[in-house]
Amino acid sequence: MISSIVGALGAPAVAQEDNGKSLMEQGAELFFEGLRKEMEPALDELLGLADDFGPAMQSFFEEMGPALAELAGEIQDWSVYETPEVLPNGDIIIRKKPTLDPPEDVEPEEESEGATDI
Repeated sequence: MISSIVGALGAPAVAQEDNGKSLMEQGAELFFEGLRKEMEPALDELLGLADDFGPAMQSFFEEMGPALAELAGEIQDWSVYETPEVLPNGDIIIRKKPTLDPPEDVEPEEESEGATDI
C-alpha cells in the first residue's frame, strides 16, 4: 500500500484526455472564451466608433496630410515643444519649451564682490 502511494506521488501527473484535448488545452479554451465574452461589448463599441469616425479621419488626412508631412520634415525633435494649445478661434499654437541655457549672444552680468546696491 505504501509503495503504491509513494509510486503515485513520485510519478508525474498526466492530464486526462477528452476529445483529444488535454485539460490544459480545455482550460485555455474556456479562459479565452470567457475573455472574449467579457470583451465583446467593448469591441463592438470600438467598431462603432471606427464606423462613425472613419470617414471624418480619412477626409482629415486627405486634406491635412501633405501639410503635416511637411511640418514633420522640418521638426527634428518633438520633445523640445510644449503640448499644442487650441485657441478659442480655432488656431493651434505649438510653443517651444523654455531652454535652460542662456542665449549665446548675451554676456552674463558681472558679480560684485560682496557689495550690494540699495
